[in-house]
Amino acid sequence: MKRNRSTVRSIETPASAPQYELRVRYRGPLDAEYEIWQVPAPATPWLRSPLRIAGLHGRNLELVEYRVHRRLAQDGIRVQLRREDDRTYLLNEHLALMLGLLFRVLAPMRSHENMRLVTEGVEAMPPEEAAYWLGMAMHRPNPRRVLSALRILLTDPYRRPELVP
Repeated sequence: MKRNRSTVRSIETPASAPQYELRVRYRGPLDAEYEIWQVPAPATPWLRSPLRIAGLHGRNLELVEYRVHRRLAQDGIRVQLRREDDRTYLLNEHLALMLGLLFRVLAPMRSHENMRLVTEGVEAMPPEEAAYWLGMAMHRPNPRRVLSALRILLTDPYRRPELVP
């Protein structure tokens, strides 16, 4: 069944849902910074000020920026970056969780191939799994261990279906 995109896009997020935003900052030529923030909403009464979920900039962002832009474009968000210009975009919960997890996992990585594998794995996750991993990474005493475990699961060559006999 085909859905009318204008109908789907016209559906507003209810006030009872958590609110997220993407903040894009120009840092210099070919250098931008993307951050995911959770903002106070009726669904989160304990949140008094915006809470930073994750951020990514520099080389690691450059390697996945086209994927991020493609995913944002699917939700109708076109990021336009100009010199000395900070922009804010409202995100739906699923996209914010997926990007937040992606940014947290990729931030310390250096291997291009492993970054590609992790990005594909995070993009393929159902919303519940992405929420689980991001929650573990945000609320555990040792979040680096959680993110390291996720990186291992997503880059282990023996767990990839195309290499298993």
